Amino acid sequence: MAVFQTKKILSISAFIIVLIVILWLFQDNITKIYMLQQNIQQSDNIKEEINEAAYLEKIDNFVIKEYSNDQLLLHIVEAETYFRKKNKPVELLNIKLTIYDEIGQEGVILTANRAEIRNSGDIFLKDEINIQSNNGVLHEITTESLIVLSNSAQIISNSEVAYLSENGTIRAQGMEISDNDNTMSLVGDVIIEQDLGGVITSRNLFIISHADGEKHYESKERTIYRSEDSSIIAEMGMDLDMSENLMKFLGEVEVLNSSGSTMNSYNLIVDQSNGGEVYKTNGPTHYQTQVSEIRAKRMYYDAKTKKVELTGEVQGVYE
Repeated sequence: MAVFQTKKILSISAFIIVLIVILWLFQDNITKIYMLQQNIQQSDNIKEEINEAAYLEKIDNFVIKEYSNDQLLLHIVEAETYFRKKNKPVELLNIKLTIYDEIGQEGVILTANRAEIRNSGDIFLKDEINIQSNNGVLHEITTESLIVLSNSAQIISNSEVAYLSENGTIRAQGMEISDNDNTMSLVGDVIIEQDLGGVITSRNLFIISHADGEKHYESKERTIYRSEDSSIIAEMGMDLDMSENLMKFLGEVEVLNSSGSTMNSYNLIVDQSNGGEVYKTNGPTHYQTQVSEIRAKRMYYDAKTKKVELTGEVQGVYE
């Protein structure tokens, strides 16, 4: 037992001696590491002081009101933080911008993560942007930059816009809102990617906000809808009610099915409610397959079951 304790003491003593020797050999490196850490900390502190000093002005909970020459309230800018740097635009974080109309009533409200105020007075909103119309309808968009012009109530974006709709995402080349209107215009080429899988391509889409909180999406230009089994081409545009999953394709409409059949009609409604996809119209319809050609006054087509129902003065030719 005594021999075991003696060996244990000797082992501990040897470990201590080795540790002392290692510390003595590397004492210069240890000192250098400590000094390097001190220098890094001092450098970080200096950078922070320089960064703080770069701001000519910093204001938390910033609020400013801007008036016209006739002393009419144009807008109120509220921000979590206001920064002003030398020779650079004013920067705002977590901004809320409330715009008023020509009679002083509250109109459009915009919020964004970041914003800049240029020397011209124009306000550039960036990143995720929410737009609430004066009837309470909310528009959620993402764009590189949204401009609020100081000399008017016009709101524009010349950058690509991604608009979050009720059941999909809309992408456009730009956006406009004018005169506190309840209509937003997504300008240029427009692509609607539905959550259900369909894709609609068109141009110059109008998003109309109604007092009951509903939104309608309208275009008066040539529109193409593509699903898994069909394509619809509408020459005069579309009217979409996305909350009800109803699409109306206007004017002359051509339906091309993957089976090779075609339908030509007018003002076609596509009902996607209840997870289905039903095409229906009360307009004259011309239905063609490889072996038949049928004309009727009305048409009902279930795209899921491939069932076609033609009614009203039906005339058919079969090979």
